[in-house]
Amino acid sequence: MKVSVVVPVYNEQDNIEPLAAELSRLQERVPDLEIVFVDDGSSDGTWSRLQEVCQKHAVVRALRYEQNRGQSSAMLVGLRRATGDVLVTIDGDLQNNPADIPAMLDVLTDCDAVCGYRAKRRDTWSRRIGSRLANRVRSAFTRDGIRDTGCSLKVFRRVCVQDLPDVEGVHRFMPAYFKLNGRCIREMAVDHRPRTHGMSKYTNLKRLPRTIFDLIGFIWYRKRHLPALPADDVREA
Repeated sequence: MKVSVVVPVYNEQDNIEPLAAELSRLQERVPDLEIVFVDDGSSDGTWSRLQEVCQKHAVVRALRYEQNRGQSSAMLVGLRRATGDVLVTIDGDLQNNPADIPAMLDVLTDCDAVCGYRAKRRDTWSRRIGSRLANRVRSAFTRDGIRDTGCSLKVFRRVCVQDLPDVEGVHRFMPAYFKLNGRCIREMAVDHRPRTHGMSKYTNLKRLPRTIFDLIGFIWYRKRHLPALPADDVREA
């Protein structure tokens, strides 16, 4: 089984090398591994650092948008260019712990997707409160049963990629789209580390309007979505 880890990054130059090193060590548990970084038009030294780690770690690939297109676009292009049977998404800020991935792969044996939830957040109190409120509102509308959709650490089978439409904000509602397509989802508590390099790209005030807009988009998509019909329900004359 080949596993592809997809890492969207934007202005994370100081996190590239340590994250690539941590992810590369997963080969001890996951021999058939590839790591796909997607530089979303960074304006710092992120791309040059990615070129360096590609030379240093044979399992690392790097893609780049010349202009910033947003996290959803970067994630989708990484997932579609990845070659693994199983896909992993993880943030590029080192707050997710790659050491959780093998255990999540074990849980995947009897489901389609495993979503991490941050059991102990290492963020400011304002971000924790904002995230808790956003999760409650989102869950009330999406009904996906996921407690922490903001946790980017997710593991899922390749077939799930086809559930994700080309819409802005899809990265915020991945479990909801999976659920809409009948996927079996499990949750798992994962580690969460404080940010030590770089700055967060989101604030509560900046994220709220986007999240509301993306939620409206999901509700519209759900109403227009055509469920897959079973093969035995189609007859031919």
